[in-house]
Amino acid sequence: MSENPIFERAQRFLSALRHCQVLSMSVHAADSQSLTLRLPYSTHIIGDPETGVIHGGAITTLMDTTCGISIVCVLPEFEICPTLDLRIDYMHPAEPNKDVYGVAECYRVTPNIIFTRGYAYQDDPQQPIAHVVGTFMRMGKGTQGGKELKRDIQGGAA
Repeated sequence: MSENPIFERAQRFLSALRHCQVLSMSVHAADSQSLTLRLPYSTHIIGDPETGVIHGGAITTLMDTTCGISIVCVLPEFEICPTLDLRIDYMHPAEPNKDVYGVAECYRVTPNIIFTRGYAYQDDPQQPIAHVVGTFMRMGKGTQGGKELKRDIQGGAA
């Protein structure tokens, strides 16, 4: 039995997403309040070869994933919740050769929509690279299309 079942569930969710595996993302922290994912710096995600700055698409992927997986921190059971809307305000470019962390929380859960917000940072959470808000549609526990993902995340039969 894990000492932090939310961390374990977030890690299983993340490991089921192939694009996150390719980007080597990992769960840095997770609890009932928020989720933090880590995107390690890599030459594969450089957007500007002259400066070594990370491509904005990698930051977008990090933040969409962080907001989406933060849902497992607040829902008692797994549900498929696709992204409805995601807004990212970039504050400044990520510095080369440094990992990026994405932090997200669910600040409102309704029967149909989940509202999230968060930020990306490198060394100092007080100096964010970007701010994000996202909304996710609740499709319910019994969604047919999510049975395989649910099985992978919960570690058993769907």
